[in-house]
Amino acid sequence: MLVIMKNDATKAQVEAVIAEIERLGYRGLPIPGAQRTAVCIVGNEHEVDDSRILPLDGVKETIRVTRPYKLVSRETRPQPTVITVGEVTIGGGRPVVMAGPCAVESEEQTLAIARIVKELGAQVFRAGAFKPRSSPYTFQGLGEAGLKILAKVRRETGLPVVTEATDPLNIEMVEQYADIIQIGARNMQNYSLLRRAGRCRKPVLLKRGMAATIEELLMSAEYIASEGNPSVILCERGIRTFSDNTRNTLDLSAIPSIKEVSHLPVIVDPSHAAGRREYVIALSRGAIAVGADGLLVEVHHDPAHALSDGRQSLYPEQLAELMKDVNAMTRVAGGAR
Repeated sequence: MLVIMKNDATKAQVEAVIAEIERLGYRGLPIPGAQRTAVCIVGNEHEVDDSRILPLDGVKETIRVTRPYKLVSRETRPQPTVITVGEVTIGGGRPVVMAGPCAVESEEQTLAIARIVKELGAQVFRAGAFKPRSSPYTFQGLGEAGLKILAKVRRETGLPVVTEATDPLNIEMVEQYADIIQIGARNMQNYSLLRRAGRCRKPVLLKRGMAATIEELLMSAEYIASEGNPSVILCERGIRTFSDNTRNTLDLSAIPSIKEVSHLPVIVDPSHAAGRREYVIALSRGAIAVGADGLLVEVHHDPAHALSDGRQSLYPEQLAELMKDVNAMTRVAGGAR
């Protein structure tokens, strides 16, 4: 249920509504809007009796929320969420390109690639310091040493950085260094990690799980939002199907499907979907065409010797081509949707 406050409702009246909700045994989360504040009631398994809420001072009305994901639903917030990271805005406008290597391999490698993606127009730098891999014998990342390298990238290039946290223990460390905290596909339903991400004060980029439905993805986002962090960016990165011509099957229909029911921004990772660099640009065009708010792409200056995911990493000249395509498609769309 959503409690809609009057335009002139005071802070004290909002707090009184939250207190009454808690007396009923639920939680009340305030959602400030452009004209008025709403309070979302969470924690209820059945319909809430609003007879004790409607008479309270400052209350305009109550609205039933039909979706199981309440905070991330358009029923709760009709307007798109726009997330600002430094000078970069994600959602509701020009698509954002987040580019960089799969992993931080060394300071020299990371800084070299960061300078390239900055020059070519990418707005956010991506690279993994912690790498959850299918095999325990492959490169697992540099850990905190990698995070320190990413901090140096930010200082030198001015690019915000996004990197993955893999468990509730290292997320605190990631939060200290990163501008955006990534939760990977393997951890989309790691609920203790999601709850901890909800207590972070940095935006969270949440990837769709390998076989997750749209509702499951949104319920995972709800875990984060329910802990107090409304800044969630969803990422479609391909799902596991019977097809084996690509690493995963990119579900482009997920973008308009999510936007129909949720106000959260949605970006696309064509690199993990394709698994082959020759498909990444075409899939990126498709993602922008169906309304994606950005792209998360892997780029490496020497992919043949990359320690992870070299086969799907773009060469710099391919990133240059991709940036031209994104700019052209943005101009056609008028720079916003």
